[in-house]
Amino acid sequence: MTETTTMGTLYGVGVGPGDPELLTLKALRLIQSAPVISYLTSAEKSDRTDDNKAQKAEQPVYRSQARFIAREAFALQTPVQSENQLEIPIAMPMSTDRTLANQAYDEGALQIAEQLRQGNDVIFLCEGDPLFFGSFAYLLQRLDSEFNCQVVPGISSVHAAASALQQPLTLLKESFAVVSGRHSDAQIIRALLDHDSVVIMKAGRARQRILSLLSQTGRRDDAHYLEYIGRENQRILSDMDQLEDHAGPYFSLFVINRQSSERLGDSSKGKAL
Repeated sequence: MTETTTMGTLYGVGVGPGDPELLTLKALRLIQSAPVISYLTSAEKSDRTDDNKAQKAEQPVYRSQARFIAREAFALQTPVQSENQLEIPIAMPMSTDRTLANQAYDEGALQIAEQLRQGNDVIFLCEGDPLFFGSFAYLLQRLDSEFNCQVVPGISSVHAAASALQQPLTLLKESFAVVSGRHSDAQIIRALLDHDSVVIMKAGRARQRILSLLSQTGRRDDAHYLEYIGRENQRILSDMDQLEDHAGPYFSLFVINRQSSERLGDSSKGKAL
C-alpha cells in the first residue's frame, strides 16, 4: 500500500515596513514553526555574516530586508528561530527588465513547489503586506492552482508613513490614490491633480522626476518624503527644498496631502486644549 504525502501549504507573510515589533503575532508564530522560509534577495552578494552560524566562503549571504526584519523580531522572542530551518532565497536582479524578474520567480516557484510536494509548509516573507505591491503575488499566480496558499497581512509602508507623520491619509469625502514612481508623468500628474491625498510608492529612482511633477502641479508644499520607515536610518522631510534632486533609495515614498487648515476646516475649532 502506497502512503500518500500531504501537500504543504504556502504562506505569504507580511513582515511590515521595518520595525520588528510591527510583525503580527500570527506572522511570528508561523515563521518560527515553519520548516522552510523563502524570500527575495538582491542579486548582489552581501559582506554581512550570519549571526547564528559561520558561513563558508562558497556559501554567500544575500541581502534580504524581509529576512532581516524577521530575524530582528526573533531576537526579541523566546524560543528563537530553529537553526534547522531550510531557506530558499530568490535572487532578484535590480532591473526594469521583467523577463529577468519572471525567470527568477519561475526558478523560485520550482524550488518552493518541490518542498510543498514533500509535505513541508513554506513561508514566503514580504516587506510590508504580501499583496500590496508585494512580490508574493507573482508566486501566488504560479502556485495557487496546485497548492493550498494562504496570506497573512502585514502593515504596509503607506500606513507606517501616515503614523510616522501623524497625519491621516484621508478624511471624510477626500479622495485618495496610490501610484508608483514607475508610472508615466501623465499618470502621476493626473493623480496629483485629481486627488486630495496621494502616495507615490517606489520613489527612489524617480525622485528627481517626482520633485519636478510636484512643482508642475502646485503640490510641492503638500508633500512629505520618507525613506527606510521604522528603521534606524529612517528619514522624514516635509520641506522639499531640503531633498536632494537626484535618485534615492529603493525603500522610499512620497505622501502628498492637503494642508491641515484645508482638511479640518471648522472642526479644528472644537479641539480640546
